[in-house]
Amino acid sequence: MAAPYVLHMLTPLKHVSAFDVNMAADAGMATLFPYTEVAPEEVTGITQDAMFSRDPANAARTGLFIGGRDALVALDMMDAARKAMFPPFTISVMVDPSGAFTTAGAMVAVVERALRRSRPEGIKGLNVQVYGATGVVGGTAAVIAALAGARVTLVSHRGLSGVEPKAAEFHRRFGVELECADAPDDASKERLLADAEVVFACGRAGMQILSARHLAAAGRLLAAADINAVPPSGIEGVAAKDDGAPLPGGRGVGIGALAVGNVKFRVQHALLKRLAEAEKAVYLDFRDAYDAARQIAG
Repeated sequence: MAAPYVLHMLTPLKHVSAFDVNMAADAGMATLFPYTEVAPEEVTGITQDAMFSRDPANAARTGLFIGGRDALVALDMMDAARKAMFPPFTISVMVDPSGAFTTAGAMVAVVERALRRSRPEGIKGLNVQVYGATGVVGGTAAVIAALAGARVTLVSHRGLSGVEPKAAEFHRRFGVELECADAPDDASKERLLADAEVVFACGRAGMQILSARHLAAAGRLLAAADINAVPPSGIEGVAAKDDGAPLPGGRGVGIGALAVGNVKFRVQHALLKRLAEAEKAVYLDFRDAYDAARQIAG
């Protein structure tokens, strides 16, 4: 008889995400245990406590879920966990800080689905601009799009100092080349958008990033996606349920937050099920989220 699945949920924050707890329970995890305010140097000890306490035959029935709000910190914690393991004591790890990896993977995949109706190669080769790029979803979406072959620009509204260090670190870690731009006002947004073929709006909830006036300047625009479900929308004229609806002005299509969220929810569930059902340890990050999102989005 298989041992019950135990998921140890780690976060550097004060609380583990209630969203993630519910998702794990619905994926069939029998036992969930939260660890809060976890420092990176504590990951090795927690990992080894978890892996040594089970018979090696049940190693795959143990997993770590790493959350938080910082993608790079979460990935560093995953790396620390993996370095703490050795056969036959190897357990699974999934990383999804603030749901950003599954959200960003879904965002890119849903946009590609819309693009493939007229462009089989999807996002590859297109000029992609990421607004709200200093956030965890925006930064992750930028990396995913770049790895998929897009030419990506991280857009800041508070100076290049907010995005240039991030672009350099992403290049160091993932080998991606990212441009950086500052667009603090309407005129600079309009100049920048003249070259945009795809736009990702990844700003905070309830904040409009791009207006209809801005979109009117985007003469090459094919698709614009928004992850903000709280009114007003991040992109004026893109409704939360839009999934390929024409954008204001007739250039390109819009992808709303709920269209992205529907795929994100299914992606996170699918990855958690992979943990729960794995016969050998698996290690899941934003690349796995994107792969799953492409399969789910179709």
